Amino acid sequence: MEDRLLALLSGTRDGVLTTIKRDGRPQLSNVGFTFADGVIRISVTDGRAKTANLRRDPRASFYATAKSFRSYAVAEGTAELTPVAADPHDATVTELVEVYRAIAGEHPDWDEYRAAMVNDRRLVVRIPVTRVYGVA
Repeated sequence: MEDRLLALLSGTRDGVLTTIKRDGRPQLSNVGFTFADGVIRISVTDGRAKTANLRRDPRASFYATAKSFRSYAVAEGTAELTPVAADPHDATVTELVEVYRAIAGEHPDWDEYRAAMVNDRRLVVRIPVTRVYGVA
C-alpha cells in the first residue's frame, strides 16, 4: 500500500500543506509541489503564515488526492527551509528553478524568473517524508 501512496504523490503537482499555527490549530495552504526521492519540495514566500509556522514548529503534513478524489495520500515529516533567495544565482534560486521545472516545465525567461525569486523573497520548503497513510 505504501508504494501506491508514494506513487500518488509522484503523480500529481497540487496538494495541501498543513502547518501548525501558534494557537495549535492547523493552517492549510494550497500549493504546487514536486515529490522525488522521498522528499516533497514547495516554493514559498518569506513572511507568509506557512513559512512562519514552519520556522516556529517544523512538523508538517501534506495532503494530495487523485483526480477521482477517491484516493488520497497524507505525508508527514519535519520541514527544512532553505535560506531566502538573495542572489539570482545562489543555491536557493537554483533549487527554485529545479522545483519550477519539475512542476511546470520550462520558463520562457529564466533570467526574469531568477530575479523574481529574489524580489519575492522566495525559498524552498523540503519535507522528507517519514510517514505516509491514506487510501490508494
